Amino acid sequence: MKLFHYAIICLAIFLNAMPLQAQDNIIDEVIWVVGDDAILRSDVENVRLQMQLEKQHINGDPYCVIPEQMAIQKLYLHQAKLDSVEVPDAQVFQQTERWLNYVINQVGSKEKLEEYFEKPINTIREERRQMVKDQQMIQSMQQKIVGQIKVTPSEIRSFYTRIPQDSLPFIPTTVEVEIITKEPVISLEEIDNIKSKLREYTEQVNSGQREFSTLARLYSEDSESAKRGGELGFQGKGVLLPEFAAVAFELNDPKKVSRIVETEFGFHIIQLIEKRGDRINVRHILLRPHVTQGELDAATFRLDSIRNDILNGKFTFEEAAMYLSDDKNTRNNKGLLVNQDMDNYNDRSGTSRFEIEELPAEIGKVIYEMQVGEISKPFTMMNSNQKEVVAIVKLVSRTMGHKASLSDDYQALKGMLEQEKQEEILEKWVEQKQKETFIRINEKWKNCDFQMKTWIVD
Repeated sequence: MKLFHYAIICLAIFLNAMPLQAQDNIIDEVIWVVGDDAILRSDVENVRLQMQLEKQHINGDPYCVIPEQMAIQKLYLHQAKLDSVEVPDAQVFQQTERWLNYVINQVGSKEKLEEYFEKPINTIREERRQMVKDQQMIQSMQQKIVGQIKVTPSEIRSFYTRIPQDSLPFIPTTVEVEIITKEPVISLEEIDNIKSKLREYTEQVNSGQREFSTLARLYSEDSESAKRGGELGFQGKGVLLPEFAAVAFELNDPKKVSRIVETEFGFHIIQLIEKRGDRINVRHILLRPHVTQGELDAATFRLDSIRNDILNGKFTFEEAAMYLSDDKNTRNNKGLLVNQDMDNYNDRSGTSRFEIEELPAEIGKVIYEMQVGEISKPFTMMNSNQKEVVAIVKLVSRTMGHKASLSDDYQALKGMLEQEKQEEILEKWVEQKQKETFIRINEKWKNCDFQMKTWIVD
């Protein structure tokens, strides 16, 4: 559920976690008081600097927009605590570690991150953990306030008719696509070669010749963790691939290297860094078997044969996808791709509809020139595990871009109306909380065109 246009969720990600930089001449002061909580000028500056670093656009004066959103956040958090809203620790941990790994990758190393924040890594982690927890509490509180929004067909029709024709939303061109893939058969010689290299790395580490982290930076084909010397950050067992987790959690000696582990991504060796309760931090080196042109050609020939059988009516594309495709993510769906873009929420997320730009680049390029019902010739692409595979696709449908209409875009309009109702409920709730909560704004910070007009009562 997409809630509250006030960008509060985005801003909550950054609150109170960033070091105050480039402001040696700024004297801190209390600029807002919300209930028992103060908002400091340094808090606002921290958020502004981080949003600037992240290239986040602020619609308006940041010294008006940011403190207002922080104040709204405090209203939600106060109510969440009164209502004993809880969030799962495991979920908070996963998001915290994912963010920490991301920013370490961005700056280059854990040491550089500590230098940038002017804080030790444990402090950075704990501040981020609290931030994520607050963010999730706000989301849970909003959902509790909104409850289940239900709209009737007549309400949707009324909603559509009250939108001026020149203001109707534009619905972009979308497609539905089915896929069949074949993974090239890797030769035993290539697999033996990969394992031989990993055994060599293991011997070098166990004998003290080289550091595991050095080898990971030089040779691991997991490019993200390789920049951190192979380090994955603290993870729970459920987050890791089962085969990987089974071996990683058996490790007890940080000086030793695990046996070789095969997963869907390739072959790994693992080194323990630290265990902390039911979580573990390890380094790993990943090597992926390399596909030869001959192996690609064989997979292409096989898929071309399947395509011909479909065109000749021996079986349907959907039947071939269920029984012959190597793409485990779509086999049970008869080959139909599902839009998994949940981070950039839109009404297509979780459906089979994609804009061309949302498809993997290789698929988008092929689909662009196809007619509905057409089946492509085999082409190579990288799958979700970063393995080179051969694929054919079928264009199931194409809906051209158009202004929203009641007949063609009922579900999209239903979602828009539900979102409008959610925002109305939340705005009324915030207005009521403002009346019930002691709020004081520093005189120098009142001269703002606030998004909500009920902050200052003269």
